[in-house]
Amino acid sequence: MSLVARPLHALLVFLEMVKIEHSIFALPFAMLGMMWAAGGWPGWAKFGWIVAAMVGARSAAMAYNRIADRDIDALNPRTRGRALPAGLLRPGEAFAFFWASVGLFVLSAAMLNRLALALCPVALLVTLGYSHTKRFTPLSHFVLGLSLGIAPAAAWIGVRGDLDPRIGWLTAAVLFWTAGFDIIYSLQDDRFDAEHGLRSLPQTLGRSRALLVSRISHLAAVLCLVAAGAAMGAGTVYFLGVGVAALLLAYEQSLVRPHDLSRVDMAFFTLNGYVSIGLFLFALADHLLRRSAA
Repeated sequence: MSLVARPLHALLVFLEMVKIEHSIFALPFAMLGMMWAAGGWPGWAKFGWIVAAMVGARSAAMAYNRIADRDIDALNPRTRGRALPAGLLRPGEAFAFFWASVGLFVLSAAMLNRLALALCPVALLVTLGYSHTKRFTPLSHFVLGLSLGIAPAAAWIGVRGDLDPRIGWLTAAVLFWTAGFDIIYSLQDDRFDAEHGLRSLPQTLGRSRALLVSRISHLAAVLCLVAAGAAMGAGTVYFLGVGVAALLLAYEQSLVRPHDLSRVDMAFFTLNGYVSIGLFLFALADHLLRRSAA
């Protein structure tokens, strides 16, 4: 391998480890919280540090999850090709990446404001603690939901230096949305989880009942999005976006059956990216249209 190819290959391994493309799930909601907090554009400095904080927190959480699960991943045929169990990265390298990501997150919070820095340990406790919850509770999906759901509230704090209860509706929406799609994703491992003492709703309730909880969660997410828009005084275009998101989630649910998981990847990866990016674009258009009409 050439001198140029080696660093590039290492970078690709690190990006695969933290699933950088999954940041698309939470980042648009953080941007929505930022926009609502600022009443529009918060300025390049705030925007840059909020994005850096999101990248740091997300990367730290994913790296820690891969470190904590490396022995389990090595046993699971679906995950044994990941960087650590496959030997593409050494644990020391993963830990170095983890601590660098934590450092970026803390630095970014400090550059935003005092409250953001003070709440850093809470955010890390939630995002890192998720990795251990699957060992003792089938509600781990909702802990993951909370770890992504704090993104819009954190962005609000980053802009304003305080926490408004109204942003809680958006946090709840992301929590239920994430839990709903994570339940779908975990259907693939229900038998493995049962054999190795891991907990998930499919392992605990069975696939059919777990899918029912997923559908209820997505319904709750849509209702929370409506409540968030009402609380923030959003306009018609935003609520049209919520309607589109609801249709996408209904389609996502239609793709998966208890005995047919062939389209889980489309349900998990593709459609959820459309939901988060699409809703933000509708919210942005709503804000710009109402500002131009003012």
